[in-house]
Amino acid sequence: MSRADWEVVIGLETHVQLSTQSKIFSGSSTAFGAEPNRQAAAIDIALPGVLPVLNKGAVERAIRFGLAIGAKVAPRSIFARKNYFYPDLPKGYQISQYELPVVEGGTITVQVGEGDNAYEKVIELTRAHLEEDAGKSLHEDFHGMSGIDLNRAGTPLLEIVTEPVMRSSDEAVAYARALHALVRWIDISDGNMQEGSFRCDANVSVRKKGTEKLGTRREVKNLNSFRFLKEAIEAEIAYQIETLEDGGTIQQATVLFDPDAGETRAMRSKEDAHDYRYFPDPDLLPLVISDDWIARVKGEMPELPTALQARFRDAYQLSAYDAATLTASREMAQYYVDTVAAVGAASAKPAANWVMGELAARLNKEGRDITDAPVKPAQLAGMLARIADATISNSAAKKVFDALWNGEAASADEAIEKQGLKQVTDLSAIEPIIDEVLAANPKSVEEFRAGKEKAFNALVGQVMKASRGKASPAQVNELLKQKLGAA
Repeated sequence: MSRADWEVVIGLETHVQLSTQSKIFSGSSTAFGAEPNRQAAAIDIALPGVLPVLNKGAVERAIRFGLAIGAKVAPRSIFARKNYFYPDLPKGYQISQYELPVVEGGTITVQVGEGDNAYEKVIELTRAHLEEDAGKSLHEDFHGMSGIDLNRAGTPLLEIVTEPVMRSSDEAVAYARALHALVRWIDISDGNMQEGSFRCDANVSVRKKGTEKLGTRREVKNLNSFRFLKEAIEAEIAYQIETLEDGGTIQQATVLFDPDAGETRAMRSKEDAHDYRYFPDPDLLPLVISDDWIARVKGEMPELPTALQARFRDAYQLSAYDAATLTASREMAQYYVDTVAAVGAASAKPAANWVMGELAARLNKEGRDITDAPVKPAQLAGMLARIADATISNSAAKKVFDALWNGEAASADEAIEKQGLKQVTDLSAIEPIIDEVLAANPKSVEEFRAGKEKAFNALVGQVMKASRGKASPAQVNELLKQKLGAA
């Protein structure tokens, strides 16, 4: 039996750290990188006599998320105590939401794959609820012991839970990327995965194709990169299928992914909700959210990625993939919008290609943010205008881009002038070059006339080389075909 005989079922639970300056129930700082246990107040560890006070900013960020995904924002929700023992949870319970979460339902539409194999998938969400984070166990540099850092205790989280609707690791990663982009877009989290601001748990099960009953799931915990998310899901799928095909059974469990070994390992048996003995927190009143509050938050929301993607597709005839890529962040989308505004809608597609291609590659290589790009939208627009009016070729444009990136010129026109990159469009100047190339390459001429298209490309290359890249490629092609009798 092969993998094709099995259907994969995946649901994701994502913990998003909210971008408040203080914790969800105390005034302690949420800043990353402090010395261990310097940012844990008495409230965060529930010392006797303390009372939690809900952070209004955390609630507003939850409302913002609910509006962004078209969910129901609950007019009344309840905080509960989730009871369990763990060394980095000194109070013995976590304040979370259970029966009445602040956000219910909603969807996120994602683009899966590229090119002809790309498709759109709507991911249904079950809920999103507010809760506090626990501390962190430290296992290094303690001479065989473990240390406990409680700085994260009480950090505000929004736990976002999907329905089990994903059928491949590609769909899961596409959803995680879209969610990551969305929480940054609406400014509720910095999404820093290295600092733990965006962590995914993947619930994975398999079942025979055509079977309706879900298989037993295993939860892969704390995946903090898209690469690890994909690798962990693939490893878990392989484990479950192999186990079932060998006649074994899957035990519900919480597992960890070992990226070095490329495998998942059971950590503990998976708890069910009743194991946590949820009950309403007696120290916190129900959270009441009025219609006026929701309306005010809605009025402060930016244009959402899905709306902007639709605008890019309609106004600029971009593909769904291009539109989704350009809206991966508000900063990239704004860069693109500013570029097109400066150069004109006729160059919208070339602008998209340069932003997604050369610009993105340079930023990635140098570890820069797009807000720190040396080439500003107006400069890129100036270069695109010179490509459009045939002042420079695409190959020359790369030299112009280099000059702008390295600060060697303040504008495309200056770079073109300094480097002598202006394209030769005068046919009387191009024709003698073509005649010389044809005379010097009789073999290529014969091969082309014998039906070998590659010979024509070789001749074009020789002409461009002889003109030092200044001849207009379009005019070279046209005139060369005329000379060879192929026009």
